[in-house]
Amino acid sequence: MDVVFSTHAEEKIELLNTNGFSITKNQVVECLDKPDRMDAGYKGRIIAQRVIDDRHVLRVVFEDKDNVRRVITLYPGRRERYED
Repeated sequence: MDVVFSTHAEEKIELLNTNGFSITKNQVVECLDKPDRMDAGYKGRIIAQRVIDDRHVLRVVFEDKDNVRRVITLYPGRRERYED
Protein backbone atom coordinates (compact mmCIF):
# COMPACT_ATOMS: atom_id res chain seq x y z
CA MET A 1 0.00 0.00 0.00
CA ASP A 2 1.29 3.47 -0.88
CA VAL A 3 1.89 5.91 1.97
CA VAL A 4 1.27 9.63 1.46
CA PHE A 5 1.93 12.36 3.99
CA SER A 6 -0.44 15.28 4.44
CA THR A 7 1.11 18.73 4.40
CA HIS A 8 0.40 18.92 8.12
CA ALA A 9 2.26 15.64 8.79
CA GLU A 10 5.29 16.83 6.83
CA GLU A 11 5.28 20.12 8.71
CA LYS A 12 4.95 18.25 12.01
CA ILE A 13 8.05 16.15 11.25
CA GLU A 14 9.96 19.33 10.43
CA LEU A 15 8.74 21.06 13.60
CA LEU A 16 9.68 18.10 15.82
CA ASN A 17 13.13 17.90 14.25
CA THR A 18 13.64 21.65 14.72
CA ASN A 19 12.76 21.29 18.39
CA GLY A 20 15.19 18.42 19.01
CA PHE A 21 12.84 15.43 18.69
CA SER A 22 14.23 13.57 15.70
CA ILE A 23 11.60 11.75 13.61
CA THR A 24 12.04 10.52 10.04
CA LYS A 25 9.52 9.49 7.41
CA ASN A 26 11.06 6.01 7.54
CA GLN A 27 10.21 5.79 11.26
CA VAL A 28 6.63 6.79 10.46
CA VAL A 29 6.32 4.16 7.72
CA GLU A 30 7.83 1.54 10.05
CA CYS A 31 5.26 2.48 12.68
CA LEU A 32 2.51 1.91 10.11
CA ASP A 33 3.99 -1.38 8.88
CA LYS A 34 4.87 -2.88 12.28
CA PRO A 35 2.90 -1.11 15.02
CA ASP A 36 3.15 -2.21 18.63
CA ARG A 37 -0.46 -1.14 19.08
CA MET A 38 -3.43 0.14 17.05
CA ASP A 39 -6.24 2.29 18.43
CA ALA A 40 -9.44 3.69 16.99
CA GLY A 41 -9.25 7.39 16.27
CA TYR A 42 -11.63 10.23 15.54
CA LYS A 43 -13.78 10.12 12.37
CA GLY A 44 -12.93 6.48 11.65
CA ARG A 45 -9.20 7.11 11.52
CA ILE A 46 -6.66 4.74 13.02
CA ILE A 47 -3.75 5.47 15.36
CA ALA A 48 -0.65 3.30 15.00
CA GLN A 49 1.77 3.33 17.90
CA ARG A 50 5.38 2.18 18.13
CA VAL A 51 8.08 2.52 20.79
CA ILE A 52 10.86 4.85 19.62
CA ASP A 53 13.04 5.04 22.73
CA ASP A 54 13.01 4.10 26.42
CA ARG A 55 10.63 6.96 27.31
CA HIS A 56 8.61 7.67 24.17
CA VAL A 57 6.22 6.18 21.63
CA LEU A 58 5.42 7.54 18.19
CA ARG A 59 1.69 7.83 17.45
CA VAL A 60 0.63 8.15 13.81
CA VAL A 61 -2.93 9.08 12.86
CA PHE A 62 -3.86 7.76 9.41
CA GLU A 63 -6.66 6.63 7.14
CA ASP A 64 -6.81 4.07 4.34
CA LYS A 65 -8.69 4.87 1.16
CA ASP A 66 -8.43 3.49 -2.38
CA ASN A 67 -5.28 1.50 -1.58
CA VAL A 68 -3.52 4.60 -0.22
CA ARG A 69 -2.53 5.07 3.40
CA ARG A 70 -2.69 8.80 4.20
CA VAL A 71 -0.78 10.04 7.25
CA ILE A 72 -2.87 12.82 8.80
CA THR A 73 -0.63 13.73 11.74
CA LEU A 74 1.85 12.24 14.16
CA TYR A 75 3.10 13.00 17.61
CA PRO A 76 5.44 11.61 20.25
CA GLY A 77 3.96 10.53 23.55
CA ARG A 78 5.31 9.35 26.86
CA ARG A 79 5.28 5.59 27.18
CA GLU A 80 3.71 5.68 30.65
CA ARG A 81 0.67 7.47 29.24
CA TYR A 82 0.01 5.24 26.23
CA GLU A 83 1.17 1.79 27.29
CA ASP A 84 -0.91 -0.52 29.47
